[in-house]
Amino acid sequence: MKSLSFSRETKHELARIFPEKKCCRLAELAGLIRLKGTMCFNEQQTLGLLVTTESAPIARKIFSLWKELYQVEPKISMHRRKKLQKKIVYGVYSYSLPDKMLKELGLLNREGKFTMGIRKKLISKKCCQRSYLRGVFLAAGSISNPDNNYHLEMITNYYRYAQALVKVINRFPEMAARISTRQKRYLIYFKESEQIAGFLNIIGAHQALLKFENIRIMKDVRNQVNRLVNCDTANLKKVVNAALKQIEQIKFIEQTIGLDKLPPRLQEVAYLRLHNPDSSLRELGELLNPPLGKSGINHRLRKIEELARKINLQTGEKNKKD
Repeated sequence: MKSLSFSRETKHELARIFPEKKCCRLAELAGLIRLKGTMCFNEQQTLGLLVTTESAPIARKIFSLWKELYQVEPKISMHRRKKLQKKIVYGVYSYSLPDKMLKELGLLNREGKFTMGIRKKLISKKCCQRSYLRGVFLAAGSISNPDNNYHLEMITNYYRYAQALVKVINRFPEMAARISTRQKRYLIYFKESEQIAGFLNIIGAHQALLKFENIRIMKDVRNQVNRLVNCDTANLKKVVNAALKQIEQIKFIEQTIGLDKLPPRLQEVAYLRLHNPDSSLRELGELLNPPLGKSGINHRLRKIEELARKINLQTGEKNKKD
């Protein structure tokens, strides 16, 4: 059996949530219908409302909320798309609409005209704001698998509605939803993991949030380990390159004036470096008797470097005279 995507798992979890308060159930249905609802007419020219979705759990939720809130049992239709992987589309519809329904859901204003705003009464309470946003996400939201990247978005055809939705989201602490366009449609989105986690918490997707946070922690740990490994590799590379340069300088002195001409302290370190090319400065210091610290070893190797540079200059001047 094919496993569900993270986005579908999240929606299935949200579809099982039924708010206790009537105001919250109304707010959630309003969010669902706003983005998935279509006004339609039958053969008798009776006004109806159709809500479509590709998710059976979401269709059942729309049916239950609609029936409970308005004591009207809507009908359910099913058809398979001819394109787009031939997915099944569920339709929840009714031509028996109570007079107050469209106004309560914020689809019509007081004058009976269609509106693209959000009815203030629907989102007057914090609990209703959470429910409304849950409905919007169920209708037109998606979230990327956090194993791959962090991205959550909700899509609408209307810029004014996108602006209104952003205002609702950003009422919550530390939330900063943004709007962008894609093929003449408007995206309300988050890309920061903290923002996505915050939104999942707002809409009540607690199981998805837990999974998201676990994946995020594992990714952070992996990234930290990779940074440490890269840092250690870079440091090791620096140590190796420095050691090779030091050995080159020591061999140059050996071939020109001989290491026996060096002061005893420098001679001791020179032989140690030649015989221990992979050792760090700290490890070289520990081989001395008595042991010498890292700064002491570094000081002596710098003296050797200065001496090699002087010999090289003197050799160059002598060759010019000859």
